[in-house]
Amino acid sequence: MEGGDYTAPKSCSAGFAPVLFRDSGTCDDVAGSRPAARSEPEIKMKPANLLVILSDQHNPRIAGCYGHPMAKTPNLDRLASRGTRFTAAYTNSPICVPARASFATGRYVHQIRFWDNAIAYDGSVPAWGHRLMAQGHRVTSIGKLHYLSADPARDGFHEEIIPMHIADGIGDLSGLIRDEVIVRTGARKLGPQAGPGESEYTRYDRDIAAETCRWLEQEAPKHRDKPWVLYVGFVCPHPPFLAPEAFFRLYDEKTIPMPDRYSVAERPRHPYLDALARGRPYDDGFSGPEMVRRAIAAYYGLVSFLDDNVGKVLAALERAGLAASTRVMYGSDHGENLGTRGLWAKSTLFEEAAGIPLIMAGPDVPQGRTVDTPVTLVDAFPTILQCVGARASAEDGDLPGASLFDVANGALRDRSAFSEYHATASICGCFMIRRGRYKYVHYVGFDPMLFDLAADPYERVDLASDPEHRPVLDEYENELRRLLDPDAVDRSARADQARCMERFGGKAAIMKRGSITHTPPPGVKATLHPVEADRHP
Repeated sequence: MEGGDYTAPKSCSAGFAPVLFRDSGTCDDVAGSRPAARSEPEIKMKPANLLVILSDQHNPRIAGCYGHPMAKTPNLDRLASRGTRFTAAYTNSPICVPARASFATGRYVHQIRFWDNAIAYDGSVPAWGHRLMAQGHRVTSIGKLHYLSADPARDGFHEEIIPMHIADGIGDLSGLIRDEVIVRTGARKLGPQAGPGESEYTRYDRDIAAETCRWLEQEAPKHRDKPWVLYVGFVCPHPPFLAPEAFFRLYDEKTIPMPDRYSVAERPRHPYLDALARGRPYDDGFSGPEMVRRAIAAYYGLVSFLDDNVGKVLAALERAGLAASTRVMYGSDHGENLGTRGLWAKSTLFEEAAGIPLIMAGPDVPQGRTVDTPVTLVDAFPTILQCVGARASAEDGDLPGASLFDVANGALRDRSAFSEYHATASICGCFMIRRGRYKYVHYVGFDPMLFDLAADPYERVDLASDPEHRPVLDEYENELRRLLDPDAVDRSARADQARCMERFGGKAAIMKRGSITHTPPPGVKATLHPVEADRHP
């Protein structure tokens, strides 16, 4: 496979064969690819139940336990105080569908090839749920999954309660178009819509919380023979930025500072970022600073609303008498730019979008600990198996992740986090290596970026062109290329997406259909917004 393209999948969103590491060798520093991550666990633990709570689009900076001066998240803060908080946690792709596919399978996006919000996880690659079900553990999901299938057994669950999957079994086809910038006009509504109020998402999250409490109190006691796993997928704080009144009013819009580097003069210029801003013109809809602050206040309100739902779930766990025998994992599929650098939503590899909050608590989890070792969503697979006492399959021997329990107890300190993006509004494949103090971002065909996160945590100074940092740049690029061939992966993604476009009538038909800004919850019809060709010279 040296320097070549990857094997094409059988079809769009179905039958994708996993693509493994290059034959030319592995990179021992990339998260979990070292043999130690696949050997016997460092920490011996008593099997216990696991409650996994995964939110959607939670910027890791917006939580009290992560040091935010305004965010009101008492339930997450208490969870962190009695457990372990990871400060260098990342998504494996800053967009919903690929991130969730990596979370399910424990593999990187380029290995499983669920690239974007139209090419979704279809059960063809084993998930942690399949391993648990085969060994007699009860596995249930409630809420958002964002897969292709609505067949629980195929997805790795005994049951899926009020699941959200890609819209109409199709998803957002407009994200497949990457040979030119396509403007998604619906993005301009983000600012004008923001404020106090209810949305289909807030109503859906209330239902998810209610169903979770019911399951914990009524169903969980029926499964005592082996530890169970309950996965709960909340949608907030994903846009639209409409926060229920009581939560919106927790924040004074006038006191909220403007986003970092928001003014046009301060925004970094790079072909990828410029194209992203044109293709997803969220900021174009904002009329001024007041609307920006209002949108941020609404986002904060949604985070507090999410926190309140987490609190309800944790209270139900206590009422059911299960807290002492259940571990809890809280995380998010990716972050949110939240106006930083003039960008909103996700789709970048900056800390706001690629970073995620990650907290674990419960029996045998170190209390009050903060861990700065890089971790990612692929680490969930071995973590979940270790938690319940399940065995990995022989097929799992090359999984790139490591157990978060081991990492929390000091193992594998010198590792890297890896993330990639090949989806909506991306003019090229993007790849990230985060190790130690540095973060390297590789853009296929364009200049890279390099940040010293120890000295510059807000990524204001790109060191890629600094001669003094050339050795660091070369070191991190070499690390990336030991893991994969970025040019070959980029070609593979584009080829898969082109085949998927043809399946749905080609580029013209997809542009005529429009784009989906938000995947609807169960029973709600998707709203399509017009797309148009970019008129930028």
